[in-house]
Amino acid sequence: MRKSAIIFGATGLIGGHLLRQLLDNPVYGKIIAVVRRDIGITHPKLHQLIADLQALNTIEAELIGDDVFCCLGTTRKRTPDLTDYYQVDHDYPVAIASITKGNGASAFMLVSAVGANPDSSNFYLRIKGEAERDIRAVGFESLHIFRPSLLTGKRHEQRWTERVSEKVLWAINPLLVGSLTRYRSIPAASVAAAMNSIAQREAKGTHIYYWNHINMLA
Repeated sequence: MRKSAIIFGATGLIGGHLLRQLLDNPVYGKIIAVVRRDIGITHPKLHQLIADLQALNTIEAELIGDDVFCCLGTTRKRTPDLTDYYQVDHDYPVAIASITKGNGASAFMLVSAVGANPDSSNFYLRIKGEAERDIRAVGFESLHIFRPSLLTGKRHEQRWTERVSEKVLWAINPLLVGSLTRYRSIPAASVAAAMNSIAQREAKGTHIYYWNHINMLA
C-alpha cells in the first residue's frame, strides 16, 4: 500500500521543488498540499487543501498522512511585524506537528536554518531554534531537521540582496571547508531532493542535516 504525504509551503522555493518531486515519487499514492489559494496544478495524486494557517483546526480531520513536510518560512520584508513573523516560523510549524502527530503521522521533515539555536541573540536563529525544540517535544517517531544556509534558485519575488549574496557565496563556497562547509550556499532543489530521499529511509529518532549531508542525500 502506497504512502501519503502532507506538504506545507508548497509554493515556496524549496516547497515548489518538493511538491513536484513527491508527485513523481511512486512511493506516494496521495499528496495533500495545504495552500492559501489554488496553485494551478492538476495531478491525480494531488489533493489541495485551501486553508488559512491561523485556522488549522478547521481542516484538522483532513490532515492525515504518513510523512509530513514543513517548508514554511517568511522574511522580514514580507512580514515586518515580529509577532506575525514568529507565528509563521514557529507557531504554525509546531501546530502542524502536533496535529499531524495526533492524526497518526510517523515522520516529520522540517526546513530550519544553519545556526538555529533557541538561546541565540539573533531573532531569526532563535525562532528557528525554538521551533526545532518544540517540534522535538511533540515526539515523532522520525524527525528530520534540515539546516541549509543561503538557498539558491529562481524565486517568485526578486530580492537583490539575495542575488548578490548568491554570487558572493558561489565564489567563496570552495573556501568554506571542514566545519565551515555547513555555511555553503545550496540549491533549493537539492534540499527538496534530500527531504524526499530521507523520508523513504524510515530512520528512527531525531536527525539534523547540514550542507554535506544534504548533498549526499540529494
